[in-house]
Amino acid sequence: MDLCAGCGLAQLASDDTITEEPRGIEPLALRDQAIDAVQRVAEAGWLRGSTMREFGSPHGGTWLPLLAERGFVESETADVVLDSFGVMHDPDQRAGFQFRAKTTAPEGVLLVQFPWLLAMVSQGQWNALRHGHFGYYSLTALLGLLNSVGMSVATAWEFDLYGGTLLAAAVHGRVEPDESVREILERESDFGIRDPAVVGRLQCAAEVHAAQLRDWLLAQAVDGRKVYGYGASSRVPALFSLAGVDRRLLQAVADASPAKQGRRIPGTDVAIISPEQLVAADPDCVMLTLPDLYDEVRRAYPQLDGRWSIEPGAVVKRLAL
Repeated sequence: MDLCAGCGLAQLASDDTITEEPRGIEPLALRDQAIDAVQRVAEAGWLRGSTMREFGSPHGGTWLPLLAERGFVESETADVVLDSFGVMHDPDQRAGFQFRAKTTAPEGVLLVQFPWLLAMVSQGQWNALRHGHFGYYSLTALLGLLNSVGMSVATAWEFDLYGGTLLAAAVHGRVEPDESVREILERESDFGIRDPAVVGRLQCAAEVHAAQLRDWLLAQAVDGRKVYGYGASSRVPALFSLAGVDRRLLQAVADASPAKQGRRIPGTDVAIISPEQLVAADPDCVMLTLPDLYDEVRRAYPQLDGRWSIEPGAVVKRLAL
């Protein structure tokens, strides 16, 4: 990964991704967070006007029904433009932000939600980096990107989702950011989010994480336990590749997205199966690759209660196990 020490934008040094990603199923944690986010944005007075537009994400999910309940209707140019984990998939970052600014009405608001680079680095979330993700943002970097297309960040909200997520509200023109923005920018500055040496700590995190996972899987194999996984997320291929995971260590990974079932984890021979196939396999242990899914899958598949295990080395924040 490269980091611009000037603007703070982080990007993969090389990414020639051109294939379309199988669309994921929106997890319950993401749906719950969307409800919370819309409520907080509304309470702060940022759901203005009557029209909406959304830029989607391969990770699934939509906020449109939540705004439709409040009387908003879809429009090409909208009073409220939504982008939840969308623009990070745009190969041309400048063009992506230009288009979103163009579709935001003159008095409208652009709401951009993204995984927070500060959380990634401070918590060692190295495998949030992956092909197809063309931008990794601090709020510092986002300000620069939006300023370049004539917009300003007015306020921001922080969420626990995925270990640390930011939602920023941007408007046309130049406005003074509020206290929430200033406080986040100060934290990023104190942390050194534009310092390549600081962000470079992710390399060490990657090596430690991969070693922990492989050691754990090897220990399960020695004990004769039949281990499956759950969650063929975009974070998985790099980790499995680095850790040398194959079907001798992990027999398959289940995922709720029909678009992913019948495929395999890229770079491995580990098959992606349906949750029904997972239950039928009667595993001794199910390794959950995304801790945010824990409450949802535990309720959905009571047959597997007591067999769930969080991926060794994964970031777990405020998760009741």
